[in-house]
Amino acid sequence: MRRQIGQSIIELHQGDITLESVDAIVNAANSHLLGGGGVDGAIHRRGGPSIMAETDEKHPEGCPTGSAVISTAGDLQAKHVIHAVGPRWQGGNRGEAELLAGAYRRSLELAVEYDCRSISFPAISTGVYGYPMDSAAWIALATALDFVRKHGRPELIRFVLFSDGAFEAFSAAMEQLT
Repeated sequence: MRRQIGQSIIELHQGDITLESVDAIVNAANSHLLGGGGVDGAIHRRGGPSIMAETDEKHPEGCPTGSAVISTAGDLQAKHVIHAVGPRWQGGNRGEAELLAGAYRRSLELAVEYDCRSISFPAISTGVYGYPMDSAAWIALATALDFVRKHGRPELIRFVLFSDGAFEAFSAAMEQLT
């Protein structure tokens, strides 16, 4: 599923984000940037140790929830990895929506700052952090749509979704928002 917004395309794809051949892939990172399971572990395994070595050197204090930092991509096909820290779901009354939108927004800002024409996102915070998929999909897509309408870049924003359920939730949100 894809939508054109001005000169930009937002699309949904089901697959493995570590295989993306884009300028930047987004890692669903933890605030310590230590690697972990899920998307984070997969990116570090396929990208190799240089990614963590760089984040350790450049960001020894980690990254706050609701923000993101950028590194090179090691052995991945992408040029950059943007490490976005989404919130843990705590019931929805502790600013989780704003923090999740902030992680997506900062990732897009970094993509533009580093002249990335294409970026691939996972469903940030929906794994072990427990964010409800339907709400997360709506926030992710609303944030991306708002960003491209204001900035006209990047040219391609792709959401790479691992499961059928994630793809369905993002598809439903895309239908509502566009």
